[in-house]
Amino acid sequence: MSDTTILIADDQAMVRAGFAAILDAQDGLRVIGQAADGAEAVKLGRALRPDVVLMDVRMPIMNGIEATKELTTPSHGDPYTPLVMVLTTFDIDEYVHDALRAGASGFLLKDATPEDLVQAVRIVASGDALIAPRVMKRLIESFTAGPGPAPARRAVELNGLTDREREVLVLVGTGLSNTEIAAALFISEQTVKTHVSKIFSKLHLRDRVQAVVLAYDTGLVEPAR
Repeated sequence: MSDTTILIADDQAMVRAGFAAILDAQDGLRVIGQAADGAEAVKLGRALRPDVVLMDVRMPIMNGIEATKELTTPSHGDPYTPLVMVLTTFDIDEYVHDALRAGASGFLLKDATPEDLVQAVRIVASGDALIAPRVMKRLIESFTAGPGPAPARRAVELNGLTDREREVLVLVGTGLSNTEIAAALFISEQTVKTHVSKIFSKLHLRDRVQAVVLAYDTGLVEPAR
């Protein structure tokens, strides 16, 4: 099995070096490039074609949000796009929203432990989305409190799901992993993956973050009071 390749984009050299040292020390992970600004991240991303990009938000020339949008938008004749995990010292809602709308698959604060960073890269590389737990609650609340289609109207989107798929979507919406869903429903993890894949296909969802938002937006899952 080939290594997961990583590009690190951050305007602070010591931060880049620190992240690179942590990740290169892990089996199956390999840092193949470092960028000091968003524009360089886009250039290196397209040239090196990493599996995952760790993207800082505040960088000169081009910020991380703009760079994420550039990298996650397929260019003409080339369907390649990397998975982007945004890293920042700021857990401001606006950054989370903008990063996700730009196509990011994860959002992690820089005060995360080295173990959390490694796990986050592995999670994003596996195709799952990840958001720092303390950010997820505010993200859901702000999405569900903001303007948007009425839950009754949005709920029509769920009509194509089977009862089991709805059940799985509820558990995805509460933040459970595939392993945890498998344990809760007494089914195999592979079966859960199959259900999740079908849910994404039927509802035109990119990742688990969008699934969480949809689950709350349709009223399938209600915020804890």
